[in-house]
Amino acid sequence: MRKPYLFILFTLLITISLITPVLASSSAPSISAEVAEKMLIDGNKRFLSEKYADREISKTRRIELTKGQHPFAVIVSCSDSRVAPELLFDQGLGELFVVRVAGNVLDAIELGSVEYAVEHLGAKLIVVLGHEKCGAVKATVDGGELSPNIKVIADKIQPAVAAAKAKHSDNVYEAATDANIINMVASLNSDHVITHVEGVKFLGAKYHLESGEVEFIK
Repeated sequence: MRKPYLFILFTLLITISLITPVLASSSAPSISAEVAEKMLIDGNKRFLSEKYADREISKTRRIELTKGQHPFAVIVSCSDSRVAPELLFDQGLGELFVVRVAGNVLDAIELGSVEYAVEHLGAKLIVVLGHEKCGAVKATVDGGELSPNIKVIADKIQPAVAAAKAKHSDNVYEAATDANIINMVASLNSDHVITHVEGVKFLGAKYHLESGEVEFIK
């Protein structure tokens, strides 16, 4: 007669073990865009001074992150090997949601990734991070024959190049880089899924290769 009760108890225990991680992963509060911005600024200051935070990247942290992720900011960054957002902002595992693509351009796939981070992970701050001496920008400025896939990237950057040339900038490459960052921020501002979420903030930023400084463009 005791077997049915044991079966019910066993089933209940299994059910609880399955739903507990789900409940734990959805309870973390969102960090405001203003606080997130300060965290990035402070992190870059640590990077510049080489006084890094003691980031937890052990097995304990990895196990903790299996319950869910709650990044405090989204970084849309160029794929350039010299531009690693987690290092530049001195952040650890699970703290940044990074979308990396050559030229830090935004198309449907990149925008969808940002939408996911904002809608489902609770990130409030989105930063478009460009950098000095961007190869994708240079290729667009210089022109010439490009492969079909690289041309897709160049086509996204071309409006920024045209704007830089129209202003007769002394350094068209860097002027186009700046204009491209601004244009990509504008793309985020026109995404109705992202802008529908309350408290979301967009920022442009430029990484200076030699100094290590991240300059925010407002």
